[in-house]
Amino acid sequence: MRGGRHIAAVTGASFDLAAGQCLALVGESGCGKSVLASALLGLLPGNAQTAGTALLHGEAAADDAVDLLTASERTLARTVRGRRIGLVPQSPAAHLTPVRTVRGQLAETLRELNRTPRSALPAAVRAAADRAAFPAELLDRYPHELSGGLAQRAATALALVGGAPLLLADEPTTGLDRDLVDRTADELRRHADDGRALLMITHDLAAAQRIADRVAVMYAGRIVELTDAAGFFGTPGPRHPYARGLLAALPERDFRPIPGLPPELGDLPGGCAFAPRCPRATDRCASAPVLADGVACHHAEEPVRA
Repeated sequence: MRGGRHIAAVTGASFDLAAGQCLALVGESGCGKSVLASALLGLLPGNAQTAGTALLHGEAAADDAVDLLTASERTLARTVRGRRIGLVPQSPAAHLTPVRTVRGQLAETLRELNRTPRSALPAAVRAAADRAAFPAELLDRYPHELSGGLAQRAATALALVGGAPLLLADEPTTGLDRDLVDRTADELRRHADDGRALLMITHDLAAAQRIADRVAVMYAGRIVELTDAAGFFGTPGPRHPYARGLLAALPERDFRPIPGLPPELGDLPGGCAFAPRCPRATDRCASAPVLADGVACHHAEEPVRA
């Protein structure tokens, strides 16, 4: 940044995601969720720096793996984006081509990724639109003629076309009413059930509960809890105080907000970043906890052992 400052937008994120699984990445705005997705696709700004590895494996041999953090732009553009990793972008209107209709963009994507013959394109376009609940009668509209919810559905339709082995869905239900949220979530779940992997970045905990196999909770650039979705949303519930606060803030639960505000990533407190907002904070929180046994907290709820 200016003045030679560095901001750690994501720190020490570590997880795996297998075919047939959905991992929901949740947390407040600004915690680093979308930065993580951008890093995996090589879409970070030019001043960003990355370290570590992010291996995308093929369907058969391990030697087919691509390290997404070190792959060249040529490799990412020609063999990864759209083909091996699909993206439902957080800001769909900004990702749609402004001078092409939705029909034209779907047709182009079908030809490029699926080699759909010209004679079959009209039916294939309608099928792709229907999969994302995009109205067929609006296919000839341009992006600027779409509402936010329609743009979201168009972007989802484009992301699903190639049947990529890994789908990154960044806030895929933004701007949709509840019925469409459920339909979109179910369609994304079918993508995973067909033997593909889904990383769903979302604020919508109800949608995450509906389709996720596992949940990763991010706070101030770090994953603070990584656990099975059934236990997270049910019994015994989250173990990290922040994760428990997220669920308690839901209207259908306690409707009790987490006190305070998330820290700025450029001005993180020493030790545990959540300590200033945490009712359990003690002197131990002056040191940063590490993720162990699925949780990064000095005062985590004890797991229930079978």
